Amino acid sequence: MKNTKKSRGRPMLAEGKRTRKIDARFTEEEYQTIIEMEREFGISRADIIRSHVLSGAQQRVINGKELISQLDLIGGELGRAGNNINQLARYANILKKQNILSPGLIEQFNLLLEKYHGNQVVLEVTLRKVIRLMTQS
Repeated sequence: MKNTKKSRGRPMLAEGKRTRKIDARFTEEEYQTIIEMEREFGISRADIIRSHVLSGAQQRVINGKELISQLDLIGGELGRAGNNINQLARYANILKKQNILSPGLIEQFNLLLEKYHGNQVVLEVTLRKVIRLMTQS
């Protein structure tokens, strides 16, 4: 009879298989730092050590939780700023209908809007840099 047993798991790697092992000793303090990084970043000790040793400037360990919380804060601020701009525009339209809109107020609003737009462009560029760093391998 023929053995018709199915193979399980992923196929064996042809290239890039990690077969070499390096032992390293750490002080208790260093070891605890690595354990904290493992917990904080959610990646294995081997990946942390590998990325720090082999990275140069290519790979960076990014704290995903911290990044998400900061992006959350930035998103909230952008939402509040957008609400403020909408309120100011609505108020300016009311003043325009009543024919009491002053040119100084329009100029001030335009300056603030330009500043907001500039900040938004800087934020967009920064976020693109972060995304590029995260996707580099």
